[in-house]
Amino acid sequence: MKLWWSMELENGRKNLDRILSSGSFSDGDIVYLLSLREEKEVRALAKRAFDETTRQVGENVYFRGLIEVSNICTLNCRYCGIRRANHALNRYEMKKEEIVELALWAANHGLGNICLQSGERQDEKFVDFISECLKEIHRKTVSERLPNGLGITLSLGDQEKNVYERWAEASGNQQQLRYLARFETSNERLFDFLHSAKGKSKTLDRRLRALKDLRKCGYQVGTGVMIGIPGQTLEDLCADIRLFEELGIDMLGMGPYLRSDGGELLKYGQMEPRELLQLSLNMIAVARLVLKDVNIAAATALDVLDSNGRAKAINFGANVLMPNLTQAKYKSGYQLYDHKPSVEKEASSVLEKVVQDVLGSHRKIAWNLSGSSPHWRKRQISNSGR
Repeated sequence: MKLWWSMELENGRKNLDRILSSGSFSDGDIVYLLSLREEKEVRALAKRAFDETTRQVGENVYFRGLIEVSNICTLNCRYCGIRRANHALNRYEMKKEEIVELALWAANHGLGNICLQSGERQDEKFVDFISECLKEIHRKTVSERLPNGLGITLSLGDQEKNVYERWAEASGNQQQLRYLARFETSNERLFDFLHSAKGKSKTLDRRLRALKDLRKCGYQVGTGVMIGIPGQTLEDLCADIRLFEELGIDMLGMGPYLRSDGGELLKYGQMEPRELLQLSLNMIAVARLVLKDVNIAAATALDVLDSNGRAKAINFGANVLMPNLTQAKYKSGYQLYDHKPSVEKEASSVLEKVVQDVLGSHRKIAWNLSGSSPHWRKRQISNSGR
């Protein structure tokens, strides 16, 4: 399939060595680096990003054990397999005891952080349920190895500021509390294209306000985008990176745009897997070079494009992996995109795979560490000195 984002590069082929040796990058440089496809050039980009990762965030790779709490969603995002209008999907909500049991499994197997993820809901029952889960997880995971309990990452959609505050208090470990809220694209036209089924499911302004609210509430703030959206250009991806800079984000979670039978965008197709994988890896590498000291996750979706996709992402600058701990009986109901990997596997085999991913990349596994980004730590020091 012809690339949706193909475009004329303004100055033709540039001096790659000059760009990679620079400490700052123009928009033209970013677009050029994202466009790289030739093997020799791609290897040079990966090496530069890998070395920058070592300098800025060290050799460790941090694990965030993913728990998919519920696939009930009130929104109707057009690309998503668990969208409200997908009536073929069996909906579920895990019990608190099941969530806490997986958190304890994570703590007992050396993971310093878990991520609670679900479809978007704002009802009081859901808000209170998450609060109770957070309290219980903290109470039961404080130990000699984890004196502050497990670090927590939440990915639960847009909420009011007072809800973020409630969850922060309930976590009992606010210094290791993170929130991931991807804005998917900074191009408002593309954003509306993704979210405008029968009226907007969400707005870009609302998501950006949520990110600012999270910062005010003391969270380590994460965001990210989809790569390869129909109609997206390299300039759009460059604008995404510039918005990451503007927001001063602490962590990134980016992944390829993949089709979903449960969505309504099937007619637009999807990029060819090899090219989409390379563009996604380039995006990770360029984000590392520009943002330097943030945490960058290797998305599970990369393994749809290549069985070693996440391992390759580590070599392009990623330093976080999110092994999916969700029980197999639930995991098949939480497919945001088609062909989700390891749906039938339980936590132990999933963890074994990501361990091999790290070892194969010549990085170190950060057992029992939550892994705050240097970017966040520097800001804490700066704020404490005011």
